[in-house]
Amino acid sequence: MANTARKPDLLFSGEAATWRAAGATWGQLYGDFQRLGVSFEWHEFTVREPFDWARSFHPQSVELCLNLSGVAEVGTGKDVARYREGTGGFYRQGSEPLRAVRLPGEAHRFITVELSPGFLSRHLGEGMADLHPLIASALAGDVSRSGAAAVAVLNTRQRDLLGSLRQPPVLKSAQALWFQAKAIELMGEFFFRPGSRDELFCHRQQRVALDRVEAVQAILRRNVAAAPSLEQISREVGCSPFYLSRTFSKETGQTIPQYLRQLRMEKSAELLRTGRYNVTEVAMEVGYSSLSHFSQTFHQTFGCCPGLYPMGMPKL
Repeated sequence: MANTARKPDLLFSGEAATWRAAGATWGQLYGDFQRLGVSFEWHEFTVREPFDWARSFHPQSVELCLNLSGVAEVGTGKDVARYREGTGGFYRQGSEPLRAVRLPGEAHRFITVELSPGFLSRHLGEGMADLHPLIASALAGDVSRSGAAAVAVLNTRQRDLLGSLRQPPVLKSAQALWFQAKAIELMGEFFFRPGSRDELFCHRQQRVALDRVEAVQAILRRNVAAAPSLEQISREVGCSPFYLSRTFSKETGQTIPQYLRQLRMEKSAELLRTGRYNVTEVAMEVGYSSLSHFSQTFHQTFGCCPGLYPMGMPKL
């Protein structure tokens, strides 16, 4: 289970008060940035106004963000990465301040992996082929460069990893080894980019596929209660329904109907937590005309009927 104690360096800053005011949940899953050079951390909160989370970034650090939900932007002004649900990427805090904003009205849930220059140099060699320029600059000792890499949609395995990071599948005595292995694994997946023409072509093709997936997700988020048909979505995205379905499943590990059901269940849970809606109203709000179908789906997702769900939620 996560250690819910707050970061020592945050206790003495204005940020700690901001987190508390936002009703934030923070937990260190593993590590110590200062001592070990790596720290896995869980974040969960909702804010009413744009929230600046750049104050949590360590100087000269590289940070990976695995974003379950909530929209955020990170960058320097010249290059801004936009995180949506189910996406991941990294950014580097050099001497130029990064701008990092979590948008209001969103249920933000994400894991960060903070990596020190020392940890990077122990596992990556300067001059290693295909390293992203931000990582190469960190290894070269360039203290000035800040920036954010392009954001990618998390694949099925990476989504599964998000769950295991919160509940490691190994004995407590083996967790240090397991977490460090996962940090290295994530570095291998995110910190390299293709160099050859063939690889660049494949990368461009993947980028197009990911852009389409993000477009579908945005369309469905806008229309949770009355989702457009696959044919309507495919026309808006610009490809055939068959190709779009296949691409979406390949990149996310979910079919489009499964993803829509996930959105509806997440929205249902959010509405029930407010206490302002009864079960019938919530079912209608998220597009279910059958109360029994809604209740059955909710129970399959959360393990309890919707009427009992708010009573099992912790008070923040």
